[in-house]
Amino acid sequence: MEDLIERALTAKVETAAITTVNAAITEAGTQADKIVGTDPLPGSPEWEAEQDTDIPAQRQMAWQLACFRIQLAAGIDSTASVMSLRRFGATWTTIGRAAGMTRQSAHERWGRRVSDMLDPYGVGMPPMVPDDDPSQA
Repeated sequence: MEDLIERALTAKVETAAITTVNAAITEAGTQADKIVGTDPLPGSPEWEAEQDTDIPAQRQMAWQLACFRIQLAAGIDSTASVMSLRRFGATWTTIGRAAGMTRQSAHERWGRRVSDMLDPYGVGMPPMVPDDDPSQA
């Protein structure tokens, strides 16, 4: 019995932790599918009806927002989700609303890390990222 307890207390758990977080993120996507719905099958009448509309982009943004909210509620680091939302054009106001905080608070929480990832050389953000830094207002 002591050997089992010692093993539990001394085992390296980093790989298990990463695997657990990855499984949780995957499950967040599955749950977002249930909330938002999935894309219609290519070539289907529903898919054809959405062509040349903004519905696919809205669905993608809604799906990402749902994933983000699920990850926050589960206590998962959501920096990657915020970065993805910014790349898809989400404003700090929208991100803050999804997180239950102001745009300023959202920017303070994730702005620096997201900026460091999206603009690692300090040459400017990609064009799809909204220019809505609340600290510049």
